[in-house]
Amino acid sequence: MKPMERLGVGIGWRPEIADAVERLDGLDWVEVVAENVCPGHLPESLVRLRERGVRVVPHGVSLGLGGADRPDPAKLAALGERAVELGAPLVTEHIAFVRTSSPLLEAGHLLPVPRTRDALAVLCENVRIAQDALPVPLALENIAALVSWPGEELTEGQFLTELVERTGVRLLIDVANLHTNRVNRGEDPAAVLDAVPLEALAYVHVAGGVERDGVWHDTHAHPVPPVVLDVLARLRERVDPPGVLLERDDDFPPEAELAAEVARIRAVVDAGGPPGTVRQRVALREEPPGPAGEAARTRLALGQAALLSALVAGTPVPEGFDRRRVGVQARALAAKRASVVARVAPELPGILGGPDAYRSAFLGYARGRPMTAGYRRDALDFAEHLLVRDLPADPAARRRLTAWWRERAGARPRGRVARWARALVGRTP
Repeated sequence: MKPMERLGVGIGWRPEIADAVERLDGLDWVEVVAENVCPGHLPESLVRLRERGVRVVPHGVSLGLGGADRPDPAKLAALGERAVELGAPLVTEHIAFVRTSSPLLEAGHLLPVPRTRDALAVLCENVRIAQDALPVPLALENIAALVSWPGEELTEGQFLTELVERTGVRLLIDVANLHTNRVNRGEDPAAVLDAVPLEALAYVHVAGGVERDGVWHDTHAHPVPPVVLDVLARLRERVDPPGVLLERDDDFPPEAELAAEVARIRAVVDAGGPPGTVRQRVALREEPPGPAGEAARTRLALGQAALLSALVAGTPVPEGFDRRRVGVQARALAAKRASVVARVAPELPGILGGPDAYRSAFLGYARGRPMTAGYRRDALDFAEHLLVRDLPADPAARRRLTAWWRERAGARPRGRVARWARALVGRTP
């Protein structure tokens, strides 16, 4: 495997901290959520960073390569287009599933893949499809999880190692996720680091989180704790990572605090000294296994659909899962869904009487309406759900919500929705 291009120390670029990111001293590179940028219309901040020579890497969140379905060609094309637009040396995604096709459900979150032979075969085939479609190398990230699958056949280290050996894909190791899985699933980060092929390392993620009632929540909204920096130090003892990046997605701190976090990460990397010997492995088997059988995809699809349905549609928890942990994950998914919809449709809390009233109404809606498309569609469906029930109760708020919905749903809504929308706009208080 060819050595990875050196990236250095960087930070996740987000619009809310764009100015602060531009002012960071010694910034080597940034990572951007691929789905949040549009080729041909890059944010001016990213353009300025690129003009300064700062590398930009697109990080995808919606491919769902660990899902039972083959990758969506349109999503692959979009990810590749962003890599070309940004002049990126690689693109990254996750070892996760995010949706099911039967029933059609969206998690709005990265969910863990069962570490079984079936799931590995499907993942490897999906990765090879993605690699063939993308114009630059692909690296995949280990994810944080609240739940464990029953009947797993491989450890995390074995699963990642076989994935690399069978596909030649690179790894994005998130040390915060390793700590999360230590708390939530009892997995030793050192054992994972000892087992995985670190010669395949593309770069490293570092992020903050918080522990509540014995569960670690990988929030990306808290400072990086010492325990996560310690995992980074343990990784640094084994390898000199080509790149290390701070992720911060919410509750952004003052600029000085952000800079101090980047400096602490850089200090851990610089203090590591010469890494230990990395055990070299064969990156690709001479004859990689053939395509995953349809039976394996079917078995994986049934298991993932059962879990996702329990998480977002209130169906019974599948046998073998920890019911309490599934409940925690279900509540976390609903809360995230409410927060993201409020960000993509910031007018809704104001129309509905404030954040608390909005959140209460949305969570009530979410209990009976799983997400089947993206968050923007979810916002429209939520508004429609309220309006067909003559909500909100205040007529003026209802007219505002109707106008908001009609403006975004299109000029000619169909069927019953069209009839009540026309009628409601014409009402007087």
